[in-house]
Amino acid sequence: MTLPPAFARRFAQLLLGLFLYGIGISLMVRASVGIAPWDVLTQGIATQTGWSFGALTNLIGLAVLLLWIPIRQKPGLGTVLNVLLIGPSAQFGLWLFPQFEGLWQQIPAFIAGLAVLALATGMYIGANFGPGPRDGLMTGLHRRTGWPIGAVRTGIEASVLLAGWAMGGDAGWGTLAFALAIGPMCAMTMRWFAAAPRALAGDAVADPAPHG
Repeated sequence: MTLPPAFARRFAQLLLGLFLYGIGISLMVRASVGIAPWDVLTQGIATQTGWSFGALTNLIGLAVLLLWIPIRQKPGLGTVLNVLLIGPSAQFGLWLFPQFEGLWQQIPAFIAGLAVLALATGMYIGANFGPGPRDGLMTGLHRRTGWPIGAVRTGIEASVLLAGWAMGGDAGWGTLAFALAIGPMCAMTMRWFAAAPRALAGDAVADPAPHG
């Protein structure tokens, strides 16, 4: 059976976006100037347990996905593939890239990672196969509680950031830069890659929380 060309293009966009997302994460981790809140949590747990960053990315994604059950959020194909693929991609990037030393290496590596991550977010969300587990948790809690989506996102990310930092995760100025820049960057890349621009216009305004 031959897949419709539009579906095949969207599916290829989804897979490439998820792969590049892990690469963007690994670049920022290797830059060591601060990473996204959820990655701070992953790194902190990795520090405490000795488990690999990639495996923990998958496990945390699965744990967050299980939290969808009580809030009655339904996963899509993109949701499941997000849980399965970003972890191995990030682990591959950590194998591929060395530890960057000195600001002359760290700053370009962080900027490159942030740009790749924003591009990847636009690709996988724009493919319109369903949100990642962390995005779904945010929007599901917003729907069930009626709390403003900004407050829900801030509460979740502040909680995981503090937990990850307490366990030894890398929270630095890059974490703040990520928080300030990622929303506008993702809104732009989502417009570039949206499979259904009208349907996704509201998502861009909502300032999506990537990584899922």
